[in-house]
Amino acid sequence: MPGEESPVPFDTSVAHMARVYNYWLGGKDNFAVDRAAAEQAIAVNPGILRDVRANRAFLARAVRYLAAECGIRQFLDIGTGIPAANNTHEVAQSVAPECRVVYVDNDPVVLAHARALLTGQPQGATAYIDADLRDTAKILDDAARTLDFSRPVAVTMLAILHLIPDEDDPYGIVATLMAAVPPGSYLALSHPAGDIRPAAVAEMARRVNARIGSTRGTMRGQAEVARFFADLELVEPGLVQPSQWHPADRASEEIGVWCGVARKP
Repeated sequence: MPGEESPVPFDTSVAHMARVYNYWLGGKDNFAVDRAAAEQAIAVNPGILRDVRANRAFLARAVRYLAAECGIRQFLDIGTGIPAANNTHEVAQSVAPECRVVYVDNDPVVLAHARALLTGQPQGATAYIDADLRDTAKILDDAARTLDFSRPVAVTMLAILHLIPDEDDPYGIVATLMAAVPPGSYLALSHPAGDIRPAAVAEMARRVNARIGSTRGTMRGQAEVARFFADLELVEPGLVQPSQWHPADRASEEIGVWCGVARKP
C-alpha cells in the first residue's frame, strides 16, 4: 500500500475539503482551520449539516440495496473520504461477506486512515488506491487486481464529482469508468445541488472555496446531474433528493443533494 510507514504531510494552515466534510459529519479528524471553514458554510447554509448526513445515509441504503436486491458483490468506491460509520465494505459485507471493495481517493488525510478501510470480512477483500479521479486508467488498472471486470461492479461516486470542474470533463470521466464495467453493473452517484437553496449554496461555495486549498466545488442542478446517467437505466425512484431514495422513514426534509442509482443495460 502506498505510504506504508512514512507519515503523511498535512498542511494544517489551509482548510481541506475532506476534513471540512468530516467536521460536518460530526467527526474529529479535522483542525481549527477546517472547523472555521465549516462554520463559515454553516452560517450561510445551515442545511449543509442535514445534507451531508443524508448523503451518508444514502450511501448505506444504496450499497445495501445493490448487495441485497441486485446481487452485486464488487464495489468500486471513488472519493472515499475519511472513514466514518457504515463504510461501503462494512455495509456490503454485512449482506454478503464475500463482497470485494476497492476504495479510491487522492487525499493524504484519507491515505493516513486507509488501514481502517482495509479491514473487512476474510471471505471478501478490501483494497485502497491512491489516485486522482481524473486518472481513470490508473484507477481501472489498479482496481483490476482486486475486482473481476468481467463480472458486474457497482461504481459509487458520492459527493465527489462537484470537485471536478467542467473543463476537466466530469461526464467523460464517468462514461469512461462505466464503459469499463460489464452490463448488469451499476452507478450510484450523489452530487450537491446548485438548484436547491441556490443563493445560500452559492454563498457557501464562495466562502468555502476561498478557504480551502487546491480543491474547488462546482454545484450542479438536477438536469446537469442527470447527464451523468446517460445510457444507463435509473432505478426507481429516479434522480431525487436522498430523503426520497428508498427512505428508512417517511421524513421528507429538503436536502440540497441529487442522488440516484442506475443499471448499465
